Amino acid sequence: MRRSTALATIGASLLAPAFGAPARAQTTGPAVLLGDDAFLSKTWRELRGRGVGIATNRSGVTSSGEPFVDAVLRNREIAVKALFAPEHGLRGDHTAGSYVPSYTDEKTGLPVYSLYGATRRPTAAMLAGIDVLLFDIQDVGARPYTYVSTMAYLMEAARDHGKEIWVLDRPNPIGGTLVEGPVLDPRYKSFVGLYPIPERHGMTVGELARLFNTAFAIGANLRVIPMNGWMREMVWAETGLPWTPTSPNIPYARTTLVYLATGLIDEAGINNGVGSEKPFERAGVYGMDANAYAAALNARHIPGVTFAPAHWTPSSGFWAGRTLSGVEIDVTDPHRFPSVRTAVELMCAARDLGQLHFHDTKVFDRDWGTDTVRLELASGASPDEIVSHWTPGIEAFMRERAKVLLY
Repeated sequence: MRRSTALATIGASLLAPAFGAPARAQTTGPAVLLGDDAFLSKTWRELRGRGVGIATNRSGVTSSGEPFVDAVLRNREIAVKALFAPEHGLRGDHTAGSYVPSYTDEKTGLPVYSLYGATRRPTAAMLAGIDVLLFDIQDVGARPYTYVSTMAYLMEAARDHGKEIWVLDRPNPIGGTLVEGPVLDPRYKSFVGLYPIPERHGMTVGELARLFNTAFAIGANLRVIPMNGWMREMVWAETGLPWTPTSPNIPYARTTLVYLATGLIDEAGINNGVGSEKPFERAGVYGMDANAYAAALNARHIPGVTFAPAHWTPSSGFWAGRTLSGVEIDVTDPHRFPSVRTAVELMCAARDLGQLHFHDTKVFDRDWGTDTVRLELASGASPDEIVSHWTPGIEAFMRERAKVLLY
């Protein structure tokens, strides 16, 4: 990955097959230029003579679809000392929750330090020779997704070891207008939820970094390199950008729309399509009356979504090899679709059909950042009652959020 014509060729040969070849943007060009585009066109000049570390993965691509690491390492004036990999690894090929090892890249000699292995925080040794950390990883707009926790730990390490951290901003793929879900109760703080923010926060990674740095007092030497052209109401399909899978079960941009609808229901005993060709786009169990489930959900008239009876056989997970019944989720209007409310609707409808069975209450509460959702489901509360209890927390969050928004 490296700093001459010959090394640039090595970088391309290393990263292109490893990261995969994402689909190219529209020929007319993307509507949005990313923070890494801004860095590559101008801001990099401020790093002459300084050591650089890059936290990235397969999703760290420019608006043209080029891996950011390849683009950086063509520039012999940028002294890259190390790469840092989050959950799923540098190439995005490790399964959720699996150990990610550190290693030395054979072609370049660069260390690739795992932040989801022996440690989740960079150590002093990992940061040796580094003056500035660059963070370029695509988020999915959901609190229980570990990349933003990795970013927070990098910010803390930068503060503790006297480094700068630059966050190269990227879009929130599900838009920045809808905010939903319970605000995390600090008693349920974990790596899938470090701070009291809602499940769906409607912020970019750069805005989250600013929030973490001020409202939650990290106090790092932080710089956010903003995008150009992104607007809060945009969903990914409107950016003109290529989509590169952020993790194995987020293969398409459309998957991000439903991730918060079904990623929060599996510990309630409802399969979410993971292990099938449409991860997170389905919800059901073994023996479910698919027609009744679809009818109950469609009768709720949830904005921007319809449900169709479906059957599938997961290749992995608790129900591997068994044919499940339930619904397939069709998002008809991503600007109106309330993904977190839909998670509640899916569980309430399953409960009313006698198909809600919690697998691990501790994990369920951790993912939701509270025990109130589980307790209200068990008490027979309606979806409207459950959702209404989120309002005070969201209102308080919105006041803090307003102080750090960039777009």
